[in-house]
Amino acid sequence: MLKVDEVRKSYATAEGRVSVLGGVSLALGAGESLALTGESGSGKSTLLHLIAGLDAVDGGEITVAGQPLSGLGDAGRAGLRRGHIGLVFQQFNLIPSLDVAANLSFQARLACRHDRDWTAHLAEALGLTPLLQRYPEQLSGGQQQRVAIGRALAARPALILADEPTGNLDEGSSDAVMGLMLALVARAGASLLMVTHSDRLAALLDRRLHLRAGRIQS
Repeated sequence: MLKVDEVRKSYATAEGRVSVLGGVSLALGAGESLALTGESGSGKSTLLHLIAGLDAVDGGEITVAGQPLSGLGDAGRAGLRRGHIGLVFQQFNLIPSLDVAANLSFQARLACRHDRDWTAHLAEALGLTPLLQRYPEQLSGGQQQRVAIGRALAARPALILADEPTGNLDEGSSDAVMGLMLALVARAGASLLMVTHSDRLAALLDRRLHLRAGRIQS
């Protein structure tokens, strides 16, 4: 489902170019879950953004669902995200002008894969059914996070990328939301790559890799 081969990325700064990723390789099979851990600044979020096609690599190759990203332009990468990737970020990124129901179905409608029954199941499983007519500003942080997870899963993507998906929640809420997300990812048959600082949450996934100073540590 996902192959990352010797990916390198650096950014220009006032002091010169700074390497963020120095040759990262990993693979993720269909239906598999992988936790990516590491200190702040180790390159975890940068790698997720590259896999999502939100930025381009300096070297190496990323292949998603058999499609090398290097051969795609901006429109091609956007199409790959719509069709194959669900994104769950710590900042939620809900659309403030849309209610919960519309936020949940937004990605699926873009992908032309809106399934009313599946979306209703997600809303029920995530405890959102009573909140469908509310707007993001009327929700708690935990409720917004549940909407973000539901939106990512609504189009039944092959790959879920989650960047600290419960980072804004307390431990009790974090465990509850994480359990729901893993159950729904499994039911959707999706692969999951999750960035987390939490050893406790990382232990819930099939495998774990540690990123340090832009390189995978064994």
